[in-house]
Amino acid sequence: MRPLTKTEENRLKLLTKYSVSLTLIEPTETGLKKSIMDATGPVRNYLKEKNLHDFQTQLQGPEHKKILNGFIYKQFSIEKLKVSLYRPRTKKGDPRVWFSGLTKYINPNDIVAIICYGGNFHIFNLSQLPIENLLESSISSPLRELIEEISGKENAIAYELLEKLRVIAKQGLIPSIVDADTSVGRTLETALGIDINSSKQPDYKGIELKSFRYSKTNRKNLFAQVPDWELSKFKSSAEILDVFGYWREENFKLYCTVSATNRNSQGLTLRLDSSIKQLIENSDKVEIGDFVIWTLENLHKRLLEKHRETFWVQAESIIQDGIEFFQYSEVEHTKKPILSQFDLLIEQGVITLDHLIKRNSKGKVVEKGPIFKIKPNGLDLLFPPSEKFSLLQN
Repeated sequence: MRPLTKTEENRLKLLTKYSVSLTLIEPTETGLKKSIMDATGPVRNYLKEKNLHDFQTQLQGPEHKKILNGFIYKQFSIEKLKVSLYRPRTKKGDPRVWFSGLTKYINPNDIVAIICYGGNFHIFNLSQLPIENLLESSISSPLRELIEEISGKENAIAYELLEKLRVIAKQGLIPSIVDADTSVGRTLETALGIDINSSKQPDYKGIELKSFRYSKTNRKNLFAQVPDWELSKFKSSAEILDVFGYWREENFKLYCTVSATNRNSQGLTLRLDSSIKQLIENSDKVEIGDFVIWTLENLHKRLLEKHRETFWVQAESIIQDGIEFFQYSEVEHTKKPILSQFDLLIEQGVITLDHLIKRNSKGKVVEKGPIFKIKPNGLDLLFPPSEKFSLLQN
């Protein structure tokens, strides 16, 4: 798909602000003439995520074509149409999608937005439809009604969680349940009645919770992701530890931060290679060089999986009689990270990587990461405009 224009990008950000999940497709001149559009990877993934259609299980041939209902939105009216989802017998049966009557509303290379909601397709021309005017006008329109309905349902869970956090905050100081760096998050999750486990799924009904002690210098955790060992020279965290680890008292460990803008004391740095879409960790030891690799595809997928919607909960840390207490005070609510920004922030050193590897007393290697972290003021660079809420005021 071609790069979005500034106007299209702004319209997309506005829809993101309203908590609207969508996918985009670009009809070509040939596609419009032949009434054929490729269902690209993002489109296929979106339809599957919304439980509307799974091309992977669809057989080839016209007899297996699936027809669903859809609506195309104009400024002050909508028209019903049919959506065809199929895999032709020719070639490899590349997935195709078509909307009846589309050529009346779309020019070649316009960007078409697809919203799956209520079991139907809702389609509009992102390039031409003045979305900002329709959403901000006092005059009602079909698109505005749709967006407000989606936004209300999407935000209901966020409002529910916000109120629960305010109840907890107004209890005052809450004693930490464990003596650990992770206690700020574990204490809050326990107060919310959330089971503490190692699941990679978001914490509260689809919303990820990230708690942190207030500090102007503390980085925030984004996600943990091991390298792609099959592509890497080193095949395990144990190998990384054996080569770069060090003794601290009775522990052999590698606890360090790795950045793309400098080498750390272990001689490690990151390098992002956009041409092959990989993030590479490199050692200044000539005999080692590049030793582990992450594909950008996997990192992007992990970022979207973890932070489709996130509450970043700030807490004041207070020590009393040797016990840590937390006063949860503020929430920053973010949605849908901008993937291209992730790559840029890696290169700029705003997003870094932490190794947290050690060998325990039984000789077993334990790896808590690698954890990708972002600098304190980096959230507004990675996410569309966020909202902040005080937990101590209504």
